Amino acid sequence: MTGTTSPRPERTPVHADDRPDLVIVMTDQHRADVHARDGFPLDTMPFVDSLAAQGVWFDRAYTTSPLCSPARTSLLTGRWPSAHRVTQNPAADQAVFGTDLFQAARGAGYATALFGKNHTYLRAEDVDAYVDFMHDGAVEPPPDPVDASFDGWLAGLRHRTAEEPTPFPTETQNPSRIVAAALEWVRSMPSDVPLCVIVSFPEPHNPYQVPAPYFDMFPSESLPPLRSDTIPRDKADTWRYLHDLGDAAVDDYDGILPRARSNYFGMLRLIDDQIRRLYDGLDDRHANRQRVIALTADHGDYVGEYGLVRKGAEVPDVLARIPFVVVGDAIRASRPAEPSAPEPEHVSIADLMPTFCEAMGVPIPDGVQGRSLWSVITGLEASPAEFASAYVEQGMGGLPYEADDVLPDPMPGLFRDGPGGAPRFDELNAVTQGGRRRKIRAGRWTLQVDVLGVCHLYDLEADPAELVDRWDDGTDEAKGAARALLAALAVWQMRAEDPLPTTPGGYLLKRDPRNWVR
Repeated sequence: MTGTTSPRPERTPVHADDRPDLVIVMTDQHRADVHARDGFPLDTMPFVDSLAAQGVWFDRAYTTSPLCSPARTSLLTGRWPSAHRVTQNPAADQAVFGTDLFQAARGAGYATALFGKNHTYLRAEDVDAYVDFMHDGAVEPPPDPVDASFDGWLAGLRHRTAEEPTPFPTETQNPSRIVAAALEWVRSMPSDVPLCVIVSFPEPHNPYQVPAPYFDMFPSESLPPLRSDTIPRDKADTWRYLHDLGDAAVDDYDGILPRARSNYFGMLRLIDDQIRRLYDGLDDRHANRQRVIALTADHGDYVGEYGLVRKGAEVPDVLARIPFVVVGDAIRASRPAEPSAPEPEHVSIADLMPTFCEAMGVPIPDGVQGRSLWSVITGLEASPAEFASAYVEQGMGGLPYEADDVLPDPMPGLFRDGPGGAPRFDELNAVTQGGRRRKIRAGRWTLQVDVLGVCHLYDLEADPAELVDRWDDGTDEAKGAARALLAALAVWQMRAEDPLPTTPGGYLLKRDPRNWVR
């Protein structure tokens, strides 16, 4: 028997003929707060901001884990890393799940495709069309010699920052080639077959590079100041280790940060232009079939904050919070009381899979932990209690390394391209990812707890850079927030427990059809 926690209003069923095309546009290592719509001084993505104004924009959206493979696996499966078991990038092919998004879509008669970065268990034969890119360009050698030369140049950057404009045209950039491949396939598909497509850009993830004219759009000298350009003394040792690792692998690591930031913001504008091209290119299908387009990312990037780039140390909001915009025919516009304002709900990347299942008229599969947002984004119903907090996981297990531990030589995460080759570094290593960490966000407050019981409490409204830890400050305000967040964290830990496997012929458990509990 299927039940609900309280009476729900009738919802309009989705009929087969009304099923929309479903498109997920995904960026990589994309900070949520670097857009004009979020108050950022630079206009990095004007077209995406215009889509946010037309549709639904969640500014309390979070990844399930600030790493590529764990987060991307959550998007496909609707499960948190502790359930799907991919807690580090090398475990990408070890995912545990029942039915994923593409399997559900294929079962519902959708044509499926992934264009761009995969970095999960997904294989080419799991979808109807598949073109894989990574940070060094196309995974399969491209036939165009200019594209092949660009890919070789990208690989030669070794994930670092280009100090000059990329010496190849915009057409060779990954986002441009990915959009071209996606539109070619979409235009080949009959309009009576609904589509479920992921268009996944490997950028603005490092290497930080961009061609003219984007290279000069946000000059280093015009960039807004950082909230903190150094690592606060009370941060964990992993933060300083991450900086030391970059310093050991990159010449003038600190001095290159302004150029890295400038390239990052320029790349966002390039991506924005390609999203516009994709959106306009879908118009022919849109004349015959409704569509829903979700724009999100796997996780964020320091982008110079704390004197760091990339990701790695703990779970600050700059890494955990992600952009999340949904626009389409069935999607309501921003709430009239505050046009162009973000939504109050706390949501997760794991919520996209069940949301799209409901859009397709497919029951949420067993094992899915995310919640369908369809009622929220179509204006049918909201639940402040259900979406009052967001939950994030991080860590590959074991115990965290501490300051007095003797580390292996060479430093974990530092390696060379062959004997005597140039150094490079992997920010995701046994030091930065050791142990387990959990993060909860509710309203203005966020709490982090690690496997050793170390807690950090921050007031994001007063302290968005998380520089002042309120855990031990003793005020009634902080103690009340800590109690509420610990209670919410305990509930989320239970919700994140793996409901698989189900037992055939076993007890018929009560479930809400949207995976809501409140």
